[in-house]
Amino acid sequence: MIDFAPKKQFNFASMFGMTSTVSSILVVLSLIALFSNMKYGVDFSGGAEIQVKFNEKVPMGDIRKLMDREGLKGTQVQSIGEANENEVLLKLQGDETNLNQISEQVQQALAKNFSESGANIRKVDIVGPKAGSSLRLSGFQAMAWALIAIMIYIGLRFDFKYSPGAIIALFHDVSIILGIFAITGTEFTLQVVAALLAVIGYSVNDTVIVYDRVREHEQKLPEGKLSDHINLAVNETLSRTILTSGTTLFVSLSMFFFGGQAIRGFFFAITLGVIIGTYSSIFIAAPITLFFDRLKNKSA
Repeated sequence: MIDFAPKKQFNFASMFGMTSTVSSILVVLSLIALFSNMKYGVDFSGGAEIQVKFNEKVPMGDIRKLMDREGLKGTQVQSIGEANENEVLLKLQGDETNLNQISEQVQQALAKNFSESGANIRKVDIVGPKAGSSLRLSGFQAMAWALIAIMIYIGLRFDFKYSPGAIIALFHDVSIILGIFAITGTEFTLQVVAALLAVIGYSVNDTVIVYDRVREHEQKLPEGKLSDHINLAVNETLSRTILTSGTTLFVSLSMFFFGGQAIRGFFFAITLGVIIGTYSSIFIAAPITLFFDRLKNKSA
């Protein structure tokens, strides 16, 4: 394997104090943004999705102007499928009292204004606010169960002293990603939940590789300091980390910029997850493990 890491040995342990402080501040700010400014998509807040197929290409701007004229500001309009299929997905906000009315209004407006383009309603999905709230709860429960399963896995594979570091690193990753979504006004949808579960898997894989090397050094030199073992392990895996994260980031950025509007939210979360997950596997999981090890030694 090509070695991209410099031969110099970095003292990562000396940076743990500063990185832990910065990360704690970012997590707190992210949680405030998450609970005060998160913009939930139709899947979680309730609304309607209307899939329309046209016989010819229709500018997205014309459809958005029509929605504005109909008093449906904030309607999301995005193309789906191949470009020559001329299919469009409209996402409308609403509540239980007017969702059916809004859907009918949109269908009539499309039929009237784009009759020459052959507007054909393919599918109408309505999600009530209660169903959206239930889906939102299920999404967060799925992430919580994933974290618990990972904690058990880390504890059984290595030692339970490694579990808190892995779990706090994952909580750190998910919190900051959600905070960035809230601050940038990016919609939180079911796609994003799927992306976060993928990020959890990616991030814990990075952490496990570092832990595996730390355990090897602990077995070779049981009298050595854990901080020295962590430094050595992170330096030895640095080249692999740069290669893996770099190639994954290249793919996710390509999909984010060129994959189209329909999957942009998913790859925005993946891109953030690769960057933050790589950082946390070095600067969050390791110092937490070191902290609990020192706590254990003091109490012994």
